[in-house]
Amino acid sequence: MHFGLSDEQEMIVSTVRSFVENEIYPHEAEVERTGEVPAEIAQDIKQKVLDLGFYASNFPESVGGPGLSHLEFALVERELGRGSMALTHFFGRPQNILMACRGEQIEKYLMPAVRGERMDALAMTEPDAGSDVRGMKCTATRDGGDWVINGSKHFISGADHADFFIVFVATGEDDTPRGPKKRITCFLVDRGTPGFEVAKGYNSVSHHGYKNCILYFDKCRLSDAHVLGEVDGGFAVMNEWLYATRITVATMSVGRARRVFDYALNYAAERKQFGQPIGKFQGVSFQLADMITEIDAADYLTLASAWRLDQGLPANREIASAKVYASEMLARVTDATLQVYGGMGLMDELPIERFWRDARVERIWDGTSEIQRHIISRELLRPLGA
Repeated sequence: MHFGLSDEQEMIVSTVRSFVENEIYPHEAEVERTGEVPAEIAQDIKQKVLDLGFYASNFPESVGGPGLSHLEFALVERELGRGSMALTHFFGRPQNILMACRGEQIEKYLMPAVRGERMDALAMTEPDAGSDVRGMKCTATRDGGDWVINGSKHFISGADHADFFIVFVATGEDDTPRGPKKRITCFLVDRGTPGFEVAKGYNSVSHHGYKNCILYFDKCRLSDAHVLGEVDGGFAVMNEWLYATRITVATMSVGRARRVFDYALNYAAERKQFGQPIGKFQGVSFQLADMITEIDAADYLTLASAWRLDQGLPANREIASAKVYASEMLARVTDATLQVYGGMGLMDELPIERFWRDARVERIWDGTSEIQRHIISRELLRPLGA
């Protein structure tokens, strides 16, 4: 692994960072205040990304994407992490799992998603099944030649803008020595399908304007043409494609932490108490030292996991390590930055309290910190037979 970036990679970083600073930052305060992204701003961001050639940058050239490596895409996501998620959502990174599309699905779902003509949303979490994927109660049963789906999903990010949904549901159950084990199948469901409703979700303190929604299925009828992958093969497509979501959380946590750190560093150099900059006091300067050390560690850990994917090396443990460390690092950095600012850090005249609130969810979604630690320890113990 080379720790320096190539000229092309440096160009990717500078291009995306400039885009975030010029096209995202100016709208953040308004989105934070209203909790909404105006449609014209969303469309403007999307079109500018398409013009730049960065839309669907997590997809290969074979389907019309820019063909970035995992490492290069991690650099893109890291820079996007500096901006409001409600706005950077329209930078356009469809779910990699769409690469599992076959036959007519390619022209109906995959290609329009890559071209920016249709937006997708991933639906897995349920009120009683978050980390316990096999605890799903949303089911699809056979009725003649069709599938009939009943149940609900919640915490579905981006569902308010999605044209179609990638939905995981239970399609059967097997008896095993450890008890019943549900079979999972992935379906592609279009907005407006009879029996399918997208409803307003919950108000979250994190990431204002980046909505979560509730999906309801009431005798929603789908054909086999809507199955993504194989029937009962939901875990196979999950395991092949959904690792990317954990790297995304890690990279965006690093990007956001670097932006927050810049606030702490500049404030420590400018704010004076007792006749000198507060950065002169060890109580502040040592916090700065700890922050940048943790940020750099999370950055290298994350890029290393992406690099392993590019080399075709196993990376499950490394991705889990990156996700848990980077998300928890972000919490520490935002909290320390707020402490450096003192009381003003909690006032909404400054973005510090927003960074602090936004950081909390990163340890929960796309696999909680506890789930990541389970993955890491399992990968360590399995080779030893434990």
